[in-house]
Amino acid sequence: MTKSEFLSELGKGLKGLPKADVEERLEFYGEMIDDRIEEGLTERDAVAEIGSVDEVIKQIVAETPLKKLFKEKVHNKSEEKGIKTFLVILGFPIWFPLIVSFGAVLIALYAVIWSIVISVWAVELSFLASALICVFSAFIWLLRGFGAIAVSMLGVGVFVFGLSLFAFYGCLAATKGLFKLTKRLFVSFKRTVKER
Repeated sequence: MTKSEFLSELGKGLKGLPKADVEERLEFYGEMIDDRIEEGLTERDAVAEIGSVDEVIKQIVAETPLKKLFKEKVHNKSEEKGIKTFLVILGFPIWFPLIVSFGAVLIALYAVIWSIVISVWAVELSFLASALICVFSAFIWLLRGFGAIAVSMLGVGVFVFGLSLFAFYGCLAATKGLFKLTKRLFVSFKRTVKER
């Protein structure tokens, strides 16, 4: 792919972002390609070294604040006011409750997802607390002269501590997975806003 093809596709892919940002990104990547050509690479190799246009677009959209995307959408749409404004006002009793309901469902879904993570961590903490209590009570039983009970409590404490170690890694994996999932959902939401 040549420099002009790369910049052309990048410009098309960034449609929906503020014009100043698009021009800044095009200038940045144009200079980056020129610098690599000056270092001795061919034009096609310099473009290939940057990566695919889709990857660059995904990175730029992920770095662009959501507020900026909304502001650009509102600014672009303000030129087509007239009948659209009338239809928006007329349809308010229909679209407003739908948007509020959709937002409430999204917030509830987000809360449910993270309440699962909180519940899993609560189980992990209860395993750890139970292990500590069992070990502590084993010493108390030993001081009272009940060696068999002390040994069994110590065994239970060690077993539950082992369970808490396994649960810790499971909780950690679940938390990381949900962070990645929510980040992907947020980025795809931002991409949808950019494209509309």
